[in-house]
Amino acid sequence: MNDPKNGLIGPEDYVEPRCPLCMTPPGAERVSPVPLQRIAEKTDAYMGRRDFAGAERHLRYWLEEARAGNDRRGAFSLWNELMGFYRKQGAQEKAMEAARNALGLVDEVDRVSAGTCYVNCGTVCDAFGMPERALELFEQAKALYEENLPEGDPRLGGLYNNMALALVALRRWGEAYELYRRALGVMSGAPNGALEQAITYLNMADAVEAEHGFEKGEAVIGQYLEQAAALLDEPSLPRSGYYAFVCEKCAPGFDHYGWFAYAAELKERYEAIYAGT
Repeated sequence: MNDPKNGLIGPEDYVEPRCPLCMTPPGAERVSPVPLQRIAEKTDAYMGRRDFAGAERHLRYWLEEARAGNDRRGAFSLWNELMGFYRKQGAQEKAMEAARNALGLVDEVDRVSAGTCYVNCGTVCDAFGMPERALELFEQAKALYEENLPEGDPRLGGLYNNMALALVALRRWGEAYELYRRALGVMSGAPNGALEQAITYLNMADAVEAEHGFEKGEAVIGQYLEQAAALLDEPSLPRSGYYAFVCEKCAPGFDHYGWFAYAAELKERYEAIYAGT
């Protein structure tokens, strides 16, 4: 038997109480749903201690359970998790496989969940040098999100930020800056939205450098870096695993622009969080 203390899957990770009165109607396909909340919590625990191999095993295990139980919505959620996981690991082939499988199940879910899938798939395409295809997917997500989400929903901010990245890659500067501004506006009202705003300001600095070069854009780039740093230093932000992830994501940007001491400070922050200190 696997020992859950060693980070492996134990019975408490998958055994769900069953109701003896919950019978499958005659002629209906029997579905055994996987426990998505518990899966997500366990995944976060693996990622929080940077056990990437454990996270992959965990997600793949539950994907097979979803398939075995005819849980297509569960499989949809797990393919979405896997595409994000593989994107962060730089595993293009596996990320694209996960994206294709998630898109194949998009008709099983509600319109907002479908929109999130298009965002995730677009982000994968953009990460691996396919901005045109990414933009097509982001446009599909935008139509679904703007129709079905309230104006200040944080998911809109994430979409606008990622969509702007694809537009920068396509050198469509004006459209990109407009979406970055919209992302900042949305995240200004979101809980702990300062982290997302910091990422957006660094993305805007990169856009200025790409359009004008560092020397011509230095003053504006510096302003964006100062705004990003002020947001990351916000005392009210919880020093959580996600805070560590954002610091790790932002540190190379500051290093790129010569903010070496601040980049080193961010590294100390995220390493301390990952170490549990």
